[in-house]
Amino acid sequence: MKPEVSKDLYIISSSPHTHCGASVERIMLDVVIALLPAFAAALWFFRLDALRLTTVCVATCLLAEWVCRKAMRRVNSISDLSAVVTGMLLAFNLPPALPSWMAAAGSLFAIVVAKQVFGGLGYNPFNPALAGRAFMLISFTGAMTTWSASEWILKVRWAAADAATKATETLVDAATSATPLGYAKEALKAGKDLPFFDLSLLREFFLGNVNGCIGETSALALLIGAAYLLVRKVITWHIPAAYLLTVLIYAAVLRLAAPATSLPPLMHLVSGGLMLGAFFMATDMVTTPVTRRGMLVFGIGCGIITMLIRTVNSGAYPEGVSFAILVMNAFTPLINRATRNRVFGSN
Repeated sequence: MKPEVSKDLYIISSSPHTHCGASVERIMLDVVIALLPAFAAALWFFRLDALRLTTVCVATCLLAEWVCRKAMRRVNSISDLSAVVTGMLLAFNLPPALPSWMAAAGSLFAIVVAKQVFGGLGYNPFNPALAGRAFMLISFTGAMTTWSASEWILKVRWAAADAATKATETLVDAATSATPLGYAKEALKAGKDLPFFDLSLLREFFLGNVNGCIGETSALALLIGAAYLLVRKVITWHIPAAYLLTVLIYAAVLRLAAPATSLPPLMHLVSGGLMLGAFFMATDMVTTPVTRRGMLVFGIGCGIITMLIRTVNSGAYPEGVSFAILVMNAFTPLINRATRNRVFGSN
């Protein structure tokens, strides 16, 4: 005879007890969807170069992942779309004129070295796309820092130039130039003022009418994608808010202390890869803290390091988003340990 079970007795199985319905494939698909507005903006501003680089990076990442999993005799994981996300994010961090073979080399490094060597998705300590970009920035420095001139820089140069320079520039059909952050860094090193970086240029920077990496220029497109991720609960507000607020406060203090040689705080927010990094790479589930307090610490650290690289005049790089996130990725295990929640029933 089967013994009676008390109504007050709960039978608990091993975790997970419930399933929210999310999966790796669904999460990665959401990220791909969220990146589509930025991809559309890239096609609008950079035309075929944006399509070429994105295609090369995504295709190389998929092929590299398939070969690695075959070589390691493990279940193939290209269907989880993580390689697609890595390829898109890496492409969005590249200048439009970069040769295709360099983009392919960076994609191979991102998948093979930064991801599969550690065991694949879930085991990599560093964001693969950012690791690939860092590799390319060191290996192909010239190509990774070459930009075509756009309307904003021509306006700035024209306003600041003397009559002789203006007469010379009217004979030039096209020219290469620095990004907004590069221009500011060059002026900072030379001890020059930045009087033409004002709110009149904010609209162009916000929409993306500025030279830079193909997927980072349009803050508007990136914010649309970020809103989708927040609504879908793929990411939370903690890291992006802490990151952006730290940059804003840091830039505001610098602006108050030295207004002639500092960018306006809002210009820092819409320049460079800050929006792309804050919403799409600093929020990577694998390489960032899992606790809410840890996420805030992570975001603050990213913001401080980013601004240090951007504003210290002895530095070589005008942009610090990639390196800031990679550095904080290394601290993620320590942050998780320091901010872990107290176990229920313990002191």
